[in-house]
Amino acid sequence: MQSEVLNCDLQSRVATIELNRPDSLNSFNQQLRKDLLAAIQLAEAYENIRVIRIKGAGRGFCAGADLGEGLERSIENELIEEYKPIMMAIHDSPKIFVAQVHGSAAGIGAALAFVCDMTIMAEDAYAYLAFAAIGLVPDGGLHWHLYHALGPRKAFELIVEGGRLTAQQCLDYGLCNAVVPQEKLDKFVIAKAEKIADGAPLSQRAVKEIMRQMNGLTLSETINLEAELQQPLTESEDCRNAIQAFFNKQKPVFEGK
Repeated sequence: MQSEVLNCDLQSRVATIELNRPDSLNSFNQQLRKDLLAAIQLAEAYENIRVIRIKGAGRGFCAGADLGEGLERSIENELIEEYKPIMMAIHDSPKIFVAQVHGSAAGIGAALAFVCDMTIMAEDAYAYLAFAAIGLVPDGGLHWHLYHALGPRKAFELIVEGGRLTAQQCLDYGLCNAVVPQEKLDKFVIAKAEKIADGAPLSQRAVKEIMRQMNGLTLSETINLEAELQQPLTESEDCRNAIQAFFNKQKPVFEGK
């Protein structure tokens, strides 16, 4: 995929989409919004891709919306028609998305980091809720992520004060999966993504579907959903081959079939 604002590697089972506006700390302009959605949709279409890594070029992950575009247009339409499709494409995808965060994940850039299935942060990384400083509210789903991770009172405090969360705080609150030294971040994330890609894609899709519904499910409903999704997994070639590999004391190879 050719793009002036993205670097994409969609050739292997671990794809990489790198935001590439380093002079503006990878802030979102219209072109980046358009191209990022297209890249996600393209990665979705490739059956061989199992994990998509999202990272940022230069000094930070993403500084949020590019304020240089101004506020004369309809921001409501922009959020619904341009940002929401990106967030929901990641949320609804059967593939696994991993955010690799260094430097700042600010504004809706933090929403992008937290909507991914896994978020791995460098020690120097932080999430910055900059909205209050310019008289706005978090968007891109950030209220949802913060409410469920921090609880209503801490989320409210962080939002109205325009605060920031260090990488360690994100880890403590469950907003990220790991914090590693900056110089080891790339290697760590690639190793993690490759390990996931070695796994069973059909069961990973089922896990993602279950986890995305957990907030609204009772225990009884969860058991029912697990049973519903487990049945086709037991009938898959991957499951049969993995059981045979278990008895043969071999490492299973999953094909997604």
